Amino acid sequence: MTSVATAIHGLFATLRGLVAGWFGFSRDVPRLFYATSGLSLMLGKYVVERVVLQQAAGTTMSPWQFVSPVLTAREELVRGAPDWLPWAWFLWTLPFLWIAVTMTLRRAYSAGCSAWLGLLILVPGVNLVTMVIMALLPNRRAITPGDRASPIRHTVSHYRAALTGLAAGLLLALGMLGVSVYTFDTYGSSLFLGTPILMGAVASVITNAAAPTRLSASVCLGMLTVILGGGVLWAFALEGIICLAMAAPLALPLGALGGAIGKTIADTSRRPLRGTSTILFLLPGIAGLEHLTNPHPEWMVQTQIHVAADIDQVWNSVIHFPDLPPPTAWYYRWGISCPIRAEISGSGVGAVRRCIFTTGVFVEPVTTWNAPHRLAFDVTQQPAPMFELSPYHKLHPPHLDGALRSTRGEFTLQRAAGGGTLLTGRTWYQFDMFPHAYWTLWSDLFIHRIHHRVLEHVKHHAETAVFAIAASSGGTTPTAPPSP
Repeated sequence: MTSVATAIHGLFATLRGLVAGWFGFSRDVPRLFYATSGLSLMLGKYVVERVVLQQAAGTTMSPWQFVSPVLTAREELVRGAPDWLPWAWFLWTLPFLWIAVTMTLRRAYSAGCSAWLGLLILVPGVNLVTMVIMALLPNRRAITPGDRASPIRHTVSHYRAALTGLAAGLLLALGMLGVSVYTFDTYGSSLFLGTPILMGAVASVITNAAAPTRLSASVCLGMLTVILGGGVLWAFALEGIICLAMAAPLALPLGALGGAIGKTIADTSRRPLRGTSTILFLLPGIAGLEHLTNPHPEWMVQTQIHVAADIDQVWNSVIHFPDLPPPTAWYYRWGISCPIRAEISGSGVGAVRRCIFTTGVFVEPVTTWNAPHRLAFDVTQQPAPMFELSPYHKLHPPHLDGALRSTRGEFTLQRAAGGGTLLTGRTWYQFDMFPHAYWTLWSDLFIHRIHHRVLEHVKHHAETAVFAIAASSGGTTPTAPPSP
């Protein structure tokens, strides 16, 4: 029994050591531990993701797609997958991101380099090279927090330093918004990834350099900086609540990570503010590079439902259906653009479909009219994707003008094997907000909701027509379809 207890105790001690080495900031990271942890975690992550994708989406992720810096290589894997899968993938990735950053920061310091170099692990394409270099560099020094690990002392100097750090983080947010959005017209990764991390890091470095705090307090300070930054954008009519809420799941964890990074740098650097200022000057340059190298990939969202009606009746309902009922979903009431009516002028190729939304009109010239199987159209004019929820009238941030662009769409109809019709709606669009892997989670979600609203309305209209015909003919009367 004693040997078993000793073995169990040793196992738990090993696990505690691994957790502290992966997630903490106070343990040294020797190159062997860094290399073995990195390889084992990458392999484990790849195996889990490959199995889940095969089971849930029917796709196979190659090793190249796993390590590729081209995010579209991965996003193709979840097309047609259940709606929950991309969000689960995003949440699953967060702890691995934390481990990669924290270990690389400490490894850079242990190798005798500036801890700031650890942030290179966040740069696509550069991260793998960074991992190899850090695994090869010899150990040159140990992390010795010393007195900086002491608890927070509630002194005047501490609060003054914290307020100064918060102010610096807010100035950074406003500065990057001005440079990235209003100078380069770019909503890039430097804005949505780099800025929250540096906001938290700057606030934490300034605070800890003057009055050391606990790691937990530094993490909270980083998140608070991001929250206050969002409040400033809302208060000065620069953004609305919906956009800030959509950015929060990405920005808040990054702000927390930045707070932890700032704590580590302040504890391990003699002149932490010097490295901080260098990084701050690099961020606008990255925004400029993103402006010059902005790709425009096209995404596709597909939604399918079954309609208990003949294909000809469904086709007629696609071409002609009454106004949609008022929206009841909260996201429509809060400002997301919602379809309310559709009309077609003419018939055949060259006819013009107009889809009226709560924010304006989509103009859609018909490119394919294959009755009763396919109606396809281009999108030549479109309104804003939302009204911003704000106390200010006519709040219109730049991203409402073309950041999300629908390019084409189609309805396809197919006779179902068991009777009825399979009705499919597809939308192709471009989205100039980065990282695509995150923002397309939101765009796909809302486009699916719009598809469902339209398709369910077509379904109700077609099935109601079938019910009316059966009732008037005196035959067997089917059950009336419920209202969508």
